[in-house]
Amino acid sequence: MFDVSRWRQIQAVLASLTPPREIRVIAVSKGQGVAEIRAAAEAGVRLFGESYVQEALEKQEQLGRTDLEWHFIGRIQRNKTRFIASRFHWVHGVTEEGQARRLSEVRTGDGRPPLPICLQVNISGETSKGGVSPAQLPMLAEAVAQMPGVTLRGLMAPPAPLQGGEDAARRHFAALRQQLESLRAAGHSLDTLSMGMSGDYPLALEEGATLLRLGTILFGRREN
Repeated sequence: MFDVSRWRQIQAVLASLTPPREIRVIAVSKGQGVAEIRAAAEAGVRLFGESYVQEALEKQEQLGRTDLEWHFIGRIQRNKTRFIASRFHWVHGVTEEGQARRLSEVRTGDGRPPLPICLQVNISGETSKGGVSPAQLPMLAEAVAQMPGVTLRGLMAPPAPLQGGEDAARRHFAALRQQLESLRAAGHSLDTLSMGMSGDYPLALEEGATLLRLGTILFGRREN
């Protein structure tokens, strides 16, 4: 069940930030039904995050709304690239040049504006998490920036480490911000830090997040 009161509280927090800045919230709707998404949209949510292509396509068809912005936040499978490039407004989690190139090829030929993408960076170095290493990030960013059909907008962080509490989470977010600043210094026009989830988004905000990915805090825990 979508929590309208919590959504309003989060919006109030964002509106009170000093200095003021634009923060957008992606309601992570993977595993949620159409009724929950419709309730969220009625409350004013416009950005929704999905990780499974077929599930997302079915929801899009059932909702039949053109005013919603769909963000793909899952693992990019080669055989799903065409659907991701054509049916989503943003793609988070690009981890390698081949993924970006396939998205570029589809988007270049469909007459739509370039697809905004974020590169997923494995800041913590945990083997259980995907993402390009910080050492390889500049080379990947340079390659993606040259591709037609896509626009490199920023960086995305997978969930912060569970161990280490707030200090570890803050270091995680600060390190991603530093990577973004380094790419800017190298000439890339980036404006997006996709980081911060239900349990740690206040820390992500303090470290410069511009896109929050919030699921549990808005919808409650998923059964699957």
